[in-house]
This record gives sequence, C-alpha cells and structure tokens, in this order.
Amino acid sequence: MYILVSRDGGKVLVAPLTDDGSASAPELTLSDAEFGRYVQEQDSAARWVWDDTVAWYPRLLAGGIRIARCHDLRLCHVILRHSTLSAGSDLASAPAGEWDASALSGGAGEGEALFELGHGGLPDPRGEFLRQLEAVRAATAPGRLRLLLAAESAGALVAAEMQFAGLPWRRDVHERLLATELGPRVPHGTRPERLERLAARIRVALEAPALNPDSPVELLRALKATGLPIASTRAFELRRVEHPVIEPLLEYKKRSRLLSANGWAWMDAWVVDGRFHPEYLPGGVVTGRWAARGGGALQLPKQVRGAVVADDGWKLVVADAAQLEPRILAGLAADVAMADAGRGTDLYAGIVAGGVVETRQQAKGAMLGAMYGATTGQGGQLLPRLAAAYPRAVAAVEAAARLGERGDVVTTLLGRSSPRPDAGWRAAQAQASQPGATAADERRARSQAREWGRFTRNFIVQGSAAEWALCWLAEIRKELWEVGTRADASPGGSPAPFRRRPHLVFFLHDEVIVHTPEALAKEVAEVVREAAARAGRLLFGEFPVDFPLSARIVDNYAEVT
Repeated sequence: MYILVSRDGGKVLVAPLTDDGSASAPELTLSDAEFGRYVQEQDSAARWVWDDTVAWYPRLLAGGIRIARCHDLRLCHVILRHSTLSAGSDLASAPAGEWDASALSGGAGEGEALFELGHGGLPDPRGEFLRQLEAVRAATAPGRLRLLLAAESAGALVAAEMQFAGLPWRRDVHERLLATELGPRVPHGTRPERLERLAARIRVALEAPALNPDSPVELLRALKATGLPIASTRAFELRRVEHPVIEPLLEYKKRSRLLSANGWAWMDAWVVDGRFHPEYLPGGVVTGRWAARGGGALQLPKQVRGAVVADDGWKLVVADAAQLEPRILAGLAADVAMADAGRGTDLYAGIVAGGVVETRQQAKGAMLGAMYGATTGQGGQLLPRLAAAYPRAVAAVEAAARLGERGDVVTTLLGRSSPRPDAGWRAAQAQASQPGATAADERRARSQAREWGRFTRNFIVQGSAAEWALCWLAEIRKELWEVGTRADASPGGSPAPFRRRPHLVFFLHDEVIVHTPEALAKEVAEVVREAAARAGRLLFGEFPVDFPLSARIVDNYAEVT
C-alpha cells in the first residue's frame, strides 16, 4: 500500500493509494502530531510517498519515529527523467519544470527542510507519482527500474537516519590527536605551534623570511626562485624534485590540511553531544554515488579516525567490500572467467594465479586501466593481456567508451543513464568535421571525445557499483531493525529510535560502519556479510560473482586503518 503525503498550509494531507496510484481510502487532513501517530499506526504496511525525504523524515525521527519504506519522488524523478529505459514516457519528454530544478539543487537545501518551512513543497506530488508509475510500467525493463527506485529511496532513509543518529565522536580524543599533530589549541586564524615551526624551516630553506607558505602564489614564486623546475605546489610534483625545503614543506601541507579540514573549528561546528552529524546527499554524483554537504563526511583522514569511538558497552562493526568495481564489471559483462578469478579470494591475486600478469600490483593497474581508460603507463601496457584473459569484461567497458566518444548515453545495470556532453563538446565535434577544420580543431575534438569516452567507460561500472551499494545498505538497514527488535540491549548515546538498536552510522561507496550493542556485534557482522551476498543476487541473480567483505568488530575506527 502506498500512502501519499503532502502539505496544505499547516496541515498534512495523507492519501492511501493502490499499486496503480488510484485512491484506496479517503484522503485525511492531519496536524503534525496526528500525522506522527498515523505513521506509527500504518507504517508496517505502507510505502510512504513524498516529494523529498529530507523534507519529511527528519521531523519524524525527531519524534522517535522510524519508517520502513518510502518512495522519494525527487530522487526517482531524476532517474526516470534521464534513463534510457523510460525514455519513451511522458515524464521523460515533458519540458523542464520545478521537479527538475529541485533535483539540480539537491532538494531542501541549506539545512532547512521544506516540511519545516511550512509551504507546500514541490508541486502536484500526486500527478508526479502517477507519471512515475506510468514511466516504470512502460519501461523496457520495469523490474530493473523498480529495484533501482526502491534502493534509491531506501538510501535516502539511511542518509537521514545516519545524519540524525550521528557518528560517535570523542572530542577529548580528537583534542589529543590535534595536539599531537599541530600543538596546543590556538585561536581560529592563528597558526599552531608545529605549523609555525615548519613554516620557519620553509622560509630558511627558501631564503624567503616573509613567505606565507599558505599562499600557493607566494610559495610557487619562492620555489622557482631557487631554480626548482616545477609548475605547481602540488605534493606529487614536489616529490619529484630534491631540495632541503621538500621534507618540511610536504609535512606542512599534510598538517595544514588536517587543520583546515578537521581542526578545532571543524570540531566545534560539526560535533554535537558526542556525535558527528554530516549532511549526506544521496544521488549527489551523476553515477549515483553519494556526496556530502559540509563536514567532509566522505573524507575522514586517518589522523582523526581514532576519535570515532563506540559508546561504553557498544562496538563498531566496520566492513568494506573487496575489489567492488572489478567484481561489478565481471557481473555486468557476465564474464565467468573474471568472476572465477575472484571466487573466495582476492580478485587481483586470482588474476595473478591465472597467469595473466606477474604481480598483484600489475593486476590492479591493468584492471584500473580497463575501467578508467588508461592508454599509457603500466595499465595501458597490460590491457591487451587482460583483454585476452577476460574478453567479455574488457569488451563491455570498451563498448561504453565508444558510445561516449560518439556523444551517446550509457546506462547502468538497473537503469541510471549518463548525461550527454554539453553544447561546447558537440560544437567542437561538429567543427572538426567541417571542410575548413584545422589540425588543432581535429586534435581538440579527438581529445574531448576520448575524455568523454573515459567518463562513460567508468560510468557503467561506478554507477552499477553504486546500485549494489544501495541494495547492500537497504538490506543491512532492514535486518538491523529486526536484530534490534529481538534483543535486550543496553542504551547508547544515540537518540531514539536507535538508543538500544544497532544502526548504520557511516557509509562511503563500499564501506559501512554500524554502531551496535556489544552483545549483538557478532550477529551484526554476519548481517552485514549476508546483506552483501543478497545485494549481489538482487543485481546478478545466480551469476556466480562473489562480494566478499572484511567485517571487523572494534572499539574505534583507527583500529582498521
């Protein structure tokens, strides 16, 4: 049963619907309090349909209410609007409107939910839902699209729950880590002691007593004045030259990044009541990967991971999928030989064991070269050997690259399609084919075509891997709730409804962290492993591709890095 949720002024409208979108009961008009009670009464049988999970779910969570399923119209609109599987639908062919603008802006923005602003949200949610149902029914592969829309919407629930519950974070540990790396705390805008000492060494080595090492322009000028043949101050370029300044400068850059990204100001802004509460953006990348708005949730450096500490009586279960994207490629291409190479073992080690290359590093380089379009270096040199051993897998990414080079669209396993190149790209290709085109025009067009081909080559792999990860998250979330229902656990520091239940607190592409009562930790680790296997079956059926996990039970995140 679907229940459509919308707002009319200060009231919430709920409309029970059948699977085809027709009314199954009269529409109700409820206050916010009545809506919360209604959700609790109906949730086990309902899939809540709303314009934007960000606009509705945080208010429910704040009231201690967790829901099982939803259909996020904004996120699903983006998929159906652009998917080749639904290209013939009215939704896909309609002129751009407010739903498209909302998708571009990421929905309710700047920390304020539409639900809390008190206006009606996006227009005509009932009409949009009916258009989406029809787009799926008429799609060339409706089953795949239904799974993708369900997984995308489940991901939105996970993101809201992780932001609400927060990642356990010990400020005292973080303070000690910063003191070790930077020195005692100083006022914002002041250079800490260890950075100041490094800055002094840099000035001496460059004979530039007034140099500000935080200024790339000043720093590059001073480096060039010593005769160093460099074009930028990036670390990889600095490592290529020898000079007494390089060691303190690289150390300065590393510690300065820590200060700016996760220093005292970051901690004051983002860690509240022992929890880090980042704002995740499901579908924030065109491939379907998540992004984050503020806080750097997707880039927690090793220096601060020791501050991620489980509550007393609780544990962290940290799991990541081994060689996820190559395994996804094996499944996409139905390449049995590649799937066999990773069955029950490290995939790169399996490639070596099969005699394709001599070392694990070569196997990894060749595979990355295939997925990212390397034409030079080790990856490019080894690609023919990889193609000979795994022709279906390499042919799949090569075909995607050729489509991209022509400006065509590629589509992931479940139905997310790539964007088309912009007008500038198309103009450059057209110019190169004109009678008066210069050699420079032709080189530019070829370069841009190859670049877009590398994008589409990787899109099908990264996008399908994102779909697997969404299914993984959805399975973990569902099973964790069941585990928590059966257990009698000690309360932790997370707010209700997660105070006594294991719950997801972190996600990054192929890695998750679950915060769990200690007594449930082993069961939770098994839940995470089994969820990976189920996600693989959802995407690839009985095709024999493995998705092995390392799942460790630890007290703090630094123990696994």
